[in-house]
Amino acid sequence: MIFVTVGTQGAFDRLISTMDQVAELLPHITFVAQVSTGGSYKAKHMKALEFISPTEFDKYFSAAELVVSHAGMGTIISAFEREKPILVLPKLVKYGEHRNDHQLATAKRLESLNYVHVAYDEQQLKEKVLSMAKGALNPLHSVGKYASLELINSLQNFMAVPA
Repeated sequence: MIFVTVGTQGAFDRLISTMDQVAELLPHITFVAQVSTGGSYKAKHMKALEFISPTEFDKYFSAAELVVSHAGMGTIISAFEREKPILVLPKLVKYGEHRNDHQLATAKRLESLNYVHVAYDEQQLKEKVLSMAKGALNPLHSVGKYASLELINSLQNFMAVPA
């Protein structure tokens, strides 16, 4: 199953319409999409849900072989925690999808660290999903649910006020 999510800050028709086209090409794979409200595109080839509860979100996320998403940190960290491969398409200000291009910066930085798969346009998104569906879907990065002792100690030392 491929889980597609646009996050909680509005619709992302560019992602949903492209993934709907991919779903048509891969009828043997189940696609489930959290599409949010306010979008004008209506999916025809995948299950689209405007709102899902946190429990449902976790169920779909955990069952996914691949997560395709906007470049939101909440979704990315969830993929890292659950050791899920994630492919992101950043929301862009030039399309009115967000108020600035912080998702583009996030995607570029995490890609440079080899933490996430990134598509920068719809054609790349199609190509990467089709390619990933044919081969191994491995997560590029993972994190624990809690901060490491090393990180906690480092933060405590940084924040320590000299006597």
